Amino acid sequence: MQNILVYCEITEEGNIADVSLELLSKGRKLAEEQSVKLDAVLFGEKTENLLETCGIYGVSTVFAANDSRLFPYTTQPHAALMAHVCRETDPQIALVGASPVGRDLAPRVASELKCGLTADCTSLVYGDHYEKKTDTQYDNLLYQIRPAFGGNIIATIINPDTRPQMATVREGVMKNEPTEKATNPEVVNLDVDKIVDPSNFAIEIIERHIEPPKVDIKKSGVIIAGGYGVGSRDAFNKLFELADLLGGEVGASRAAVDAGFVGHERQVGQTGVTVRPKLYIGFGISGAVQHRAGMDQSAKIISVNTDPNAPLNQIADYSIVGKAEDVIPKMIRFFKANSK
Repeated sequence: MQNILVYCEITEEGNIADVSLELLSKGRKLAEEQSVKLDAVLFGEKTENLLETCGIYGVSTVFAANDSRLFPYTTQPHAALMAHVCRETDPQIALVGASPVGRDLAPRVASELKCGLTADCTSLVYGDHYEKKTDTQYDNLLYQIRPAFGGNIIATIINPDTRPQMATVREGVMKNEPTEKATNPEVVNLDVDKIVDPSNFAIEIIERHIEPPKVDIKKSGVIIAGGYGVGSRDAFNKLFELADLLGGEVGASRAAVDAGFVGHERQVGQTGVTVRPKLYIGFGISGAVQHRAGMDQSAKIISVNTDPNAPLNQIADYSIVGKAEDVIPKMIRFFKANSK
């Protein structure tokens, strides 16, 4: 069928996870480029409540498995169902969110199907490839682009010979864009008992205790971020003061988190969270590729650094060459004097 298939993760609240909606948006664009269908899978309880959401994102067919044993997520039943759908539909591309669930599911499915898998992609585009050794031309391969070798390079990975071309993508990397013309998806109901071996239900979740996240910087329109160059945990308190004045949240680079200036939940970058705020101000952040991968889609970027050649300055809309400890108090005084 050469369709594009997206695994839709279902949240505790019974909704489709944000990362899956972002992948539906990206999957639709990729499908439109090749004039193929966008399909989705929904495994859990009451999946019929999510069909309208799938239609809003342009899904043609939903492969649904309604079974109380499928929620909350357990590895083997979901992997068996996902592999079954891939075998039946032969998708050219399969996309999964790089969430804890997706990172558990995607490698198992790829192993079962004996296909390639690229994790934590930051971009997905079509491209061609000529293989010199075999004198073979490949057209419209999925370029799976991600930082590699500790973030020192940006790698473009292709999967020319096996299908599906599988990739996981972190939340916030792709834009969440519903279609202008909603669809009415066809529903294919999967018979769980015929597809999933009873032994795959050997693990039963008896009880769960879930602690809600203390900080969620992904949805903030303004992020004031600090790096190791801010200097100390006490200096980070000034960033919190500035963020309060601007109605934003505080983010940090990995170096600042590793130094103990703030908690990991505020880390922005490849090993943290991906953000798209309207305004991103980075203090004392050099701008390694891992960090830029998590914030380079910000609408407006301001960089404050003593090094005019810092990588973050190269993508910033405005660069201030100076020490963070000098610039932060000046900004605080200005906004206090000019804010209502």
